[in-house]
Amino acid sequence: MGMEEEKGCCCHKTKERTAEEYKDLIHRLNRIEGQIRGIKGMVERDAYCTDILTQVSAVTAALNSFNKVLLANHIRTCVATDIREGKDDTIDELVVTLQKLMR
Repeated sequence: MGMEEEKGCCCHKTKERTAEEYKDLIHRLNRIEGQIRGIKGMVERDAYCTDILTQVSAVTAALNSFNKVLLANHIRTCVATDIREGKDDTIDELVVTLQKLMR
């Protein structure tokens, strides 16, 4: 398999999640989605800037929390399994992902 084929393949990875993990992630995303709609409504109603900024800060914290949960699950499952199977390129992928998250 050529380098391009390997890169193309990575875009189609999927992950089966437990019902509990799925429910938790969807619950978090639904809450974040509601917060975003709330912020949009605040802008539409000409709310005071600092009030909007406070809500944006809450959404940022919620997204960071979502990322932490998803990353922890990813490391415990996908990364651990790949390392056990000798797929060291998963470590490089994890490093790149962490660098993106820390921007």
